[in-house]
Amino acid sequence: MTRRFPSFLLVFGLWATALTGRAEQPDTLTSGSPWLQRDRFPIRVRSLFMATDNQPGLTDAYAWGVGVGLGYQTPRLFNHLQLGGTAFFRANVLSSDLAARDPQTNAPNRYEVGLFDLQRPGSHALISRIEELYGRYHLAKKSSVTVGRQLPKSPFINAQDGRLSPTFAEGVSLEWGEWANTRVQVDYWRRMAPRSTVGWHGIGESIGLYPVGVDGSGRPSQYAGNTRSAGIFQLGLTHKLGLVVLQVWDTHVANVFNLAYVRADATLPGSGAGKWIAGLQLAREWATGNGGNADEAKAYMAPQNRSTIGSGRIGFQALHWAMHLNATRITAEGRFLMPREWGREPFYTFLFRERNEGFGDVIAFSTNLILMPVKRLKGEASVGYYQLPDVKNVALNKYGMPAYLQAHLSVNYRIVNGLDAQLVYLYKAAAGNTYDSARYVYNKVGMNQLNVMLNYHL
Repeated sequence: MTRRFPSFLLVFGLWATALTGRAEQPDTLTSGSPWLQRDRFPIRVRSLFMATDNQPGLTDAYAWGVGVGLGYQTPRLFNHLQLGGTAFFRANVLSSDLAARDPQTNAPNRYEVGLFDLQRPGSHALISRIEELYGRYHLAKKSSVTVGRQLPKSPFINAQDGRLSPTFAEGVSLEWGEWANTRVQVDYWRRMAPRSTVGWHGIGESIGLYPVGVDGSGRPSQYAGNTRSAGIFQLGLTHKLGLVVLQVWDTHVANVFNLAYVRADATLPGSGAGKWIAGLQLAREWATGNGGNADEAKAYMAPQNRSTIGSGRIGFQALHWAMHLNATRITAEGRFLMPREWGREPFYTFLFRERNEGFGDVIAFSTNLILMPVKRLKGEASVGYYQLPDVKNVALNKYGMPAYLQAHLSVNYRIVNGLDAQLVYLYKAAAGNTYDSARYVYNKVGMNQLNVMLNYHL
């Protein structure tokens, strides 16, 4: 069943014009009091229209969502302490039926529903959530400790801001930057608020809010609601050594798994104003405790699971353009697993709207061409090839995803300071056997997707 996609170009134009006018208004909040200055009141507005065109005979979908975030941050109290918080409101302005399943595959909507609430896909009710709510104590000029709800900032646990509202974490985060060319980060997270959801969830509870795929024997995974963990403990070190920036991270999810990660990015002088860039990432993951549950059928990670990932990049960056060549390898010893609820993977071959989490024995290649002809305009064209295990190799293919080719085009234009527009188009084609089964095609390959975004930040 194919649906027609309505046009919102006029609506977007009017909305952008209104925000542009607002962005250029003079400051009317400042009254001499540090409590009432405009920078104490962060505001963000996002409009996102998404449309997915699947192969003929499979369900297409579209959605237009708008979100508004309002916040407040105090000036420093007693020279050290700041308090702050934000609330975000989002609404399904117009969409196809996101609760309907595709008649051929009985599969749910995959992309558009993520703009709103995965637990209530058919709802058009206004969604609200207290996102940030924190106290921050400034230890020194470049160091602080933040307690409460905040944006996570690490390679695997991050905002993954590709929908209306990003992912947030609750806990304690220490950032230390007093040593030259060195930054240390220590995190403890006890609850998560994943994007595309409404509430706050314990660490174990948050694993499985997104689709769970199949276990190593091919049966539907049972870890949702059954994963037990006391929290996430994370340590990160970033150090600049000459022309190289080195990162070392360890992410320990109590009773579930441990992930060690190293990254090195180098910048080397080139001809003229250009420069060569090179990067290398290595990650090693293994199960800890009982993988989340003493019953292996309900565990997030099998106790014997291991995974090793390597990713590399070489490229050249000039004043108005850049080009990268990237490669990633995931070994065949086990699945690379990282809850998609917590963030997106940092590997160089990552492209918008798809990941290689949940797979083992992966070989991926991609290239990126980035153009910056003028200060306010940025364009990107990327192509990637992702060789995955056969869809019937359930031990190494969690989501039944065939090998695929992906093309990605994006344009980002800064209209005025604080207001930008972004257009993203992608196409995914099957490069592996789908066995003439729509379940391996629907919302996976043979599809086009258009994303139109307007973002306003004050």
